[in-house]
Amino acid sequence: MKSYKVSVWKISVNRTTKKPTYLVRWAVGGTPFSESHKTKALADRFRAKLLRAVDKGEPFDTVTGLPDSLRGGKAALTLLELALKYLDHRWAGASAKQRDSMTDSLAVAVPSLIKQVRGRPEPTVLRRALRSYLLPVPRRSRERPDDVAAAVRWIEKASLPVAELAEIGHVHALVDALSRKLNGKPAANQTYRRRRAVTFNALEYAVELEMLPSNPLGRVRRKRGQQPVQEVDRRVVVNPKQVRELLNAVTYVGGYERASGRRLRAFFGCMYYAATRPGEALGLRRSDCELPETGWGRITVEETRPSAGKSWTDSGEAHDRRGLKQRSPGEVRIVPIPPPLVRMLREHLEEFGTAEDDRIFFSERGNVVASSSYYRVWQRTRELGLPPNQVSSVLAAKPYDLRHACVSQWLNSGVPAPEVAARAGHSVDVLLKIYAKCIDGQEGEMNDRIMKGLGET
Repeated sequence: MKSYKVSVWKISVNRTTKKPTYLVRWAVGGTPFSESHKTKALADRFRAKLLRAVDKGEPFDTVTGLPDSLRGGKAALTLLELALKYLDHRWAGASAKQRDSMTDSLAVAVPSLIKQVRGRPEPTVLRRALRSYLLPVPRRSRERPDDVAAAVRWIEKASLPVAELAEIGHVHALVDALSRKLNGKPAANQTYRRRRAVTFNALEYAVELEMLPSNPLGRVRRKRGQQPVQEVDRRVVVNPKQVRELLNAVTYVGGYERASGRRLRAFFGCMYYAATRPGEALGLRRSDCELPETGWGRITVEETRPSAGKSWTDSGEAHDRRGLKQRSPGEVRIVPIPPPLVRMLREHLEEFGTAEDDRIFFSERGNVVASSSYYRVWQRTRELGLPPNQVSSVLAAKPYDLRHACVSQWLNSGVPAPEVAARAGHSVDVLLKIYAKCIDGQEGEMNDRIMKGLGET
């Protein structure tokens, strides 16, 4: 709605912040509005624009509080157009998984801020249009099926200006959309936090471009029922004896001909004995390893090959090719490895050699091992290597639990936390927060210590 009833007040100074800011206040149709500026000159300039619009007799919008002359250009950009600009800005420097996350989150956020336009497509079609055709930068020129093309035309017409988020009701609608699945049911806490973070960053970009005076998501705090579990569940952590049995059992998976288990024995061994992440183990090359005939060796972890999907990598391969997690480009991590892993790697290289690019772990066709492949092998390994009651438990339910077991074993062996953090590629804070867990089977030993301390026998 528009109104010609406008009042513009004098500039006030906000001294509650560390550095004073200058507040321009005005009212449209009885509804107050304000905009904060870092300097008095900027505030004077904005106030002058408002007064000029009043003198010209321009109508003011009752939602944004702005006259038509100030709603044009940047202020009139829709949420869809902002999402496209933000992805253009971030795409080249983002990892494959970040691209996946950004498009997923914005495909949820954009349809939450729309006006009533006839012909709204089905939610699944609209999501596919955004997620697979309109938002990803390399896919925007792809030929679109008729239903997708219609959905794109609809969202381009229906998407509201970013400035509409000045109305708190729109912000609540946005937050509600981020917190729900496509079927309307509540999304997992981690999904909500990821989506909100991406949307918050996109709106911060809008602030940088002066489309918004401040980030509207900062005005809404929504309490989620259950907080995410940060610590490693001690029930998943295997002890050294159980690991030895599992690494022996994996050699029987796939039989002698296919050797799918034998191909991955040292891969799983790297996660348990060197605390590598799966992607780091997949990126390991022969030239990264020092494997003496006796004693300790070492590996240099330099590259990770996380599974991300062909749609999001620059190469079109299923696995991205990145440096180490949360490290500067070119930074490496040197990890001493014990004799059992040295022997495993030597035996693996003797039997299977390396891929053309010197990678140690590869499929029968020479490709990077798919996560679905090593998951299948691990599930079969658990069935062979664990008693029935433990197969149905969460003990070592995922290959990544071997890394949890490795870090826990180092800590419980008395290795100083800074050294463990350096070898595992963590900060000390994160390490002590989530990894300091007892190994499965040590509960009895801890109980005995407590009884001895109580003077009981």
